[in-house]
Amino acid sequence: MQRPVFGRQDFDYKPSVPVVALRVDVQAREHEIPIHQHESGQLVIALRGAVTCDVPGALWMVPPQAGVWIPGGTPHSNRSTANAVLFFLFIAPGAAALPARCCTLRLSPMLSEMIQYLAGLPPTYEPGSATDRLAHVLLDQLCTMPAEELFLPMPQDARLRRISQAITLDPSDRRTLSDWAHELATSERTLNRLCTAQTGLSFGRWRRQLHMIVALRELSGGATVQQVAYDLGYESPSAFITMFKKAFGKPPATYISDRLRVEN
Repeated sequence: MQRPVFGRQDFDYKPSVPVVALRVDVQAREHEIPIHQHESGQLVIALRGAVTCDVPGALWMVPPQAGVWIPGGTPHSNRSTANAVLFFLFIAPGAAALPARCCTLRLSPMLSEMIQYLAGLPPTYEPGSATDRLAHVLLDQLCTMPAEELFLPMPQDARLRRISQAITLDPSDRRTLSDWAHELATSERTLNRLCTAQTGLSFGRWRRQLHMIVALRELSGGATVQQVAYDLGYESPSAFITMFKKAFGKPPATYISDRLRVEN
């Protein structure tokens, strides 16, 4: 079943069956679903392009053919790259032994194909039917998928949230912590202490990690290394490549191609 846009009714989707898959084709611009929550657990999947999921305390990254698991009742918002192809897997409470906290699950090619196939079937089905049997095999497989930690811890302090929101909207914003302290009428030391206490990272490390999350999203969506480097405010693509390699152990082009090769 294909849905080209997200309707308000999907924000509180309550399947009457163990699992329902919905497909969403994003238009030729970035798309953001505002903060919402639903009783069912949700797996957010990017078949093409990428998604970031903002949940309390963290910003999660969904690379191609991986999924972010969001337990039922968790407030969250999703932002996808232009022209992304997404799947939303709604899982009824108690239908599968999935984690009680958010995590990224790497999907096998077989599981990805099963999810895509389920999305093309009617959203309701009878117990014991072929679709029901497929749904239970899908859930069994999903519970075996390895977890990844592609997320950025987000601060809760109002002042730091203001900074994080500004940088998230404009990653090229290069204002220093001293600049922010002056703007927020506080001290640089206070902001850095709060950032370390609430995220486990200094402000400089936190901003670099944010850049890497954004970079993965944009590269997975088809942006070039040069474009991403300049969008993040790096002076040159080589400086960005160096930082990316420090974070992920590989240059960006190699990292993305290797991941796609494994998943396809």
